[in-house]
Amino acid sequence: MPTDASGSAPRKPRPSRRGAWSLRSRQQGTPHPRTLENLTANLGQVSTVAVQRLSTSLPWFEGLRADERSELGLLAQRGIASFVRWYENPQEPVWVLTEIFRQAPTELTRSITLQNALQVLRIVVDVVEEKVPELAQHNDEVALREAVLRFSREVAFAAADVYARAAENRGSWDARLESLVVDGILRGDHSDSLRSRVSALGWTDEGDVTVMVGAAPETTGPAGVERIRRVVARHAAECLVTIQTDRLVLILGGLRDRERSLERLAAVCGDGPVVHGPAVSSVFEARHSADRANAGLRAAWAWPQAPRPVCSEDLWPERAVNGDPLAVQAMVEAVWQPLAASSTGLVDTLSTYLGVGHSLEATARELFVHANTVRYRLRRVSDITGWDPLLPRDAFVLHCAVLAGRLHATE
Repeated sequence: MPTDASGSAPRKPRPSRRGAWSLRSRQQGTPHPRTLENLTANLGQVSTVAVQRLSTSLPWFEGLRADERSELGLLAQRGIASFVRWYENPQEPVWVLTEIFRQAPTELTRSITLQNALQVLRIVVDVVEEKVPELAQHNDEVALREAVLRFSREVAFAAADVYARAAENRGSWDARLESLVVDGILRGDHSDSLRSRVSALGWTDEGDVTVMVGAAPETTGPAGVERIRRVVARHAAECLVTIQTDRLVLILGGLRDRERSLERLAAVCGDGPVVHGPAVSSVFEARHSADRANAGLRAAWAWPQAPRPVCSEDLWPERAVNGDPLAVQAMVEAVWQPLAASSTGLVDTLSTYLGVGHSLEATARELFVHANTVRYRLRRVSDITGWDPLLPRDAFVLHCAVLAGRLHATE
């Protein structure tokens, strides 16, 4: 025996583990020609038995549509045909994907769940395994049974891979569709196509709808959006989530506890102000809430002490100074016009109170009335408008509303 320079016999190169496994599997699983002939000759019979067993063994099978039952029958037939080709050449795993799941992930994964697909494939494997004694020739039964087991493992992994890829594709498509829907809602689109897309996302439009906007969180990828969706699901019956550049937009339907839920949901936004618009009755009216929420977000920096989240209606003065006509109109309609329509001198009392530095006594002297009369009229202002003149922030809002009303009256 020849030796190397060290005087020892040279070692034979070791085959790779993959190569050794391939050789071993080929030696153990080399089919007998008669077995292959039997498998090919009885392919139709085995397929028929497998399809018949689907209706008798699977309770949910009869409840499927005709095209879905047909798809499952084709799945079973492709499974058996692919096994025969795979048994002839086990080194060709591509047959598992191209033959059995040839239509996936379109027709198959849309109508049939992964669990149902695996139940069908299990029946296919069981039928083939039952036929092993009839099909195997010349002591080939053990090798054929082992091939069935190995093939079933490959099929299970292939099914999981196909359905996982289909789920990823659907997730990406749903995210794009959701962004299109939110964009259409914010633009005030009421077309039939938008209604169809909203329905495709599963929105039932039950309960009031509120739009919340804030800075986008640091994690804006699919995982981050999914985390936001899980948090929102605890507080709202329905939601649409999208990230527009650096802004997070939440369209919330059916909030369970409005004030508390909005406070909790503000935590999913990034740093900075968070603003929510008024509630509307339908998702197709969400533009009304979104316009005011976005205008509030642009102006919220002018009120550093604003709560988080803050209602867009609480930001009327900041929005008006920032050039938002909706805020000016809202102050006129909600504050000035009701006070002006009152016959008890509420506008004069409020204007005087604001003009003398929020002093009840000074207001009473200016109007030649008792201080209790001033208190009564200011309470009436609070009852009519919802803003209390005795509170500094509310008095500021009322002051801006009076200015807006006077300007409106001169037009």
